[in-house]
Amino acid sequence: MQTVAGAVAGASRLGQGSSFLHADSAFAADNIETKEIPFRLSVMLWTVFTNLPFEQRLEKIAEAGYHNVELVGEYDSWTEADFTRANAKRKQLGINFDCTAGLKHGISVPADRQPLLDELRRTLPIMEKIDCPSIILLSGNTIAGTPREVQHQCCIETLKAAADLVQGKSIHGEPVRLLLETIDPEENPRYFLTKVAEALEVVQSVEHPQVRLLYDIYHEQIAAGNLIEKLEKSLPYLGLVHVADVPGRHEPGTGEINYQNIFRKLAELNYTGMVAMEFHPSGDPVMQLRAAGEMARCAGARL
Repeated sequence: MQTVAGAVAGASRLGQGSSFLHADSAFAADNIETKEIPFRLSVMLWTVFTNLPFEQRLEKIAEAGYHNVELVGEYDSWTEADFTRANAKRKQLGINFDCTAGLKHGISVPADRQPLLDELRRTLPIMEKIDCPSIILLSGNTIAGTPREVQHQCCIETLKAAADLVQGKSIHGEPVRLLLETIDPEENPRYFLTKVAEALEVVQSVEHPQVRLLYDIYHEQIAAGNLIEKLEKSLPYLGLVHVADVPGRHEPGTGEINYQNIFRKLAELNYTGMVAMEFHPSGDPVMQLRAAGEMARCAGARL
């Protein structure tokens, strides 16, 4: 069986354009949940196994060695029987739903405030039903003719109102958290919050323990770069990290981001939240997810 040192050595070949699949897959599967790193690993489900029924998708995630899954409203049209089956399958596999997304309204648009709050009210009982404690919120798009500071302040005020809805609430033993995500301007040129620095300012201004920053490494590399310094600055407000490489949104090691250093820094900072793989695998999804998890754990183990 391959050693940790051997796996890390394999990871060093990523800079030469090779995949982390050089690492022994059995090692990855056996060790993905045993290495001593402070953060937990998850998979954003919309990126993988999309041609399979929901329960089979969870089986594939478990096969890849993960015990946490993030959703984007897959439950919107579920019947009670669907909820029962999904909950039974995740419990059988030892999987938690750690986060969800999919609300249609943005926090930077004044006309969207009440509809967003109504959406959140409707979604909270669903989150309770599936034991999912966190939800991602988006800023929405810029409004032509509206000063930027007006929309910035709207973000703060809407998040404060949303925070009032979840004040003191817990799901599955964890506080309900609202996670603010940025989107890079290449993906959506009209999106309001494109950079982590401004999103962090919003979260800091809200000043509520249940409102946190979602740091999407992929989006931030495209929008601004300088990833590690902003990780350090964001740490007190950090609620979730999303992982994909640039370009192409593929697995770590396929592009320009040094994910070994990112994972090592997260461990060094003692970040205890979730790190979710949100990439389109360039090869076999199970193998690529295993390899990404192994990279994270080997990099953290080098401290």
